[in-house]
Parts: sequence; structure tokens; C-alpha cells
Amino acid sequence: MTNTLTIRRPDDWHVHLRDGAVLKAVTPETARHFARAIVMPNLVPPVVTGDDAAAYRDRIMAAVPEGMSFEPLMTLYLTEDTDPKDVRAAHSAGIVTAAKLYPAGATTNSASGVRDFEKIRPVLETMAEIGMPMCVHGEVTDAEIDIFDREAVFIDRVLDPLRTSIPQLRVIMEHVTTKDAVDYVRSNEERLGATITTHHLIINRNHMLVGGIRPHYYCLPVAKRETHRLALVEAATSGDARFFLGTDSAPHVDAAKETGCGCAGVFSATNTMSCLAYVFEKEGALDKLEAFASLNGPAFYGLPANEETITIEKGPAAAYPDKIASGSGPITLFDPGVELEWRVV
Repeated sequence: MTNTLTIRRPDDWHVHLRDGAVLKAVTPETARHFARAIVMPNLVPPVVTGDDAAAYRDRIMAAVPEGMSFEPLMTLYLTEDTDPKDVRAAHSAGIVTAAKLYPAGATTNSASGVRDFEKIRPVLETMAEIGMPMCVHGEVTDAEIDIFDREAVFIDRVLDPLRTSIPQLRVIMEHVTTKDAVDYVRSNEERLGATITTHHLIINRNHMLVGGIRPHYYCLPVAKRETHRLALVEAATSGDARFFLGTDSAPHVDAAKETGCGCAGVFSATNTMSCLAYVFEKEGALDKLEAFASLNGPAFYGLPANEETITIEKGPAAAYPDKIASGSGPITLFDPGVELEWRVV
């Protein structure tokens, strides 16, 4: 039994840094442990052009504390008006790494997303040609589809036909939450990967609903049954290169969470590595943590693994703040509901 684990410095392949005062508060929390991060573009207004992405990247870098090494990997928000030429130019210039597909209305700030998927076919064909990955929020938004079934329906109705029609497109199923998604990824050998979040490895829907509504566990895609959580844990700890870490750390100030119509999002950047070490140790898979957090993501994106390392040590319970202060208000940190004995040293 080991009490110390040294791994290559991890990356976060799905994070929300927001903007303004929240950006300034949360960027250091990601940059502290993660060398790189795929940054989500769903600002208001969204990041839709290469110029938008370059300007947003500058704001992020201004929020990185002196002495911290961090590289934001920028994404474009796909709309039905996205110009394939701009996508090609921004990718060629190294401004953007990927583009993000939000079905309109699927999650926070997704109103500008896609309703008619045929309208973005020219963009997706361009992305396939230039090798630019598509990150996808994989849920349908039809009112008649139960919220707990929307990921599985999206795979059958949207994702599989899309991938069949544009087979060269590299796709990352973001924040998968179901056994259906895990099985789908495993049934496809090429050009398909998936991120798994910190919180979906630890909580199921009971954590959010039993004994009272706990708004800081409310996220989209929503946490599912325990059987699905166990499938995610098995996938993450298996070493399978198609699965990698994307925290979907999504900060909202408490006033936006603790209200009659609270925002979806779990903020986990600060304690993710402690949470992951807890999960992987429980599964007897600490030797697979480096693959999930540090190796599989870069390999899928065609990037080198980080040369730097971090050391995670087991000891007395790690002390994390309940909240992170920001100029817009406090942001509650994800509470895994267990004692975290591992911490980055």
C-alpha cells in the first residue's frame, strides 16, 4: 500500500472559467494543479469566432497568478451561422483547439446553440478535414424526453447518425453520465473519446434529492442512478485510453445556485485531484490514475503529455475551504461527502 504517488502533471479536458470577477477567482484554482485545460466557450455573449477566442484567452492569462504555468486551450461555440473559413483559420493559427456543440437549451448559456444539425454540416466537414475535434454536450432537449433519458436518446437520434455521415470527425462525448454512453464509446474503436467528471464519479441522483434538495449537486447532465455511476467509475479506473478527465468544473455564485430556479453546475477545480485519488484508491486502481488524468487526454487530442510531475500524498484529512471568494459573491466548492486523505504536495 503506497502513501505517495507521483504522476505527470494532469490536464482538465473540460472546464468553465467564466469571465469577469468569477474568472479572476477560479482560474488560479485550475492553474494550481492542471497544466492545460479545454476552456468552454459558453459565455454571454458566446465565443463564436477566432477573434473572440483570442480575446478570451488574453483575459484568462491575465488571471493566472505569477509563477503558475498554465495553458488554456480555446474552443469555439458552434452556431448555425458559424463560418467554416473562420474555424479553419483559427485552428490553423493555433488560436483554437476544438469546437463545442451545444444543442440549443441543453445547459447553461446554450440558447445560441444548434437546433438544426444539418445547418452545421459544412462546419463539421471542415473540422473533419483539418483534424479539429468536436466536443459535444450529448443531450436532446425535447420536452417530452425525460431528463434522465436525454443522453441515451441523443446517442441514438443525433450522435450516431452524425458520426456515420461524417466518419472522419473526431468527437469527444463530454461529461458522460450513463452506462449507455460508456458502452457506446467502447463499441467505437476510432475517433471517439469521452470525458468523465469528478462529481459524476462520486455522486448519484440521491445525493441531490434525498433528504432535501441540494442545489450544489445540481448539474447538467444531471447525475443518474447508482448503476450508471458505477459504470463511470469502472470506465475511468480501467485504463481505457478512450476515457479521460474533464472536470466540468462550473462555478456559479451561491446566489445563483440557492434560488427558486438555480443554475446547473458543480465547482470542483480546487479538490479534484484529492477526490480522484479517493475514487481510484477505493477501486484498487491508483496505478491507473495517471492514465486517466494525465495521459489519455493528450493522446486523444494529439498533444504530448506534460513533462512536469505532481506528487499526491496520503495523510490526515486534507483541509479545503467550503467556499471560494469572488468579486461577484461566494462560490461553493464540491463536497464529496467523504474524508479526503490524499492531497497534492
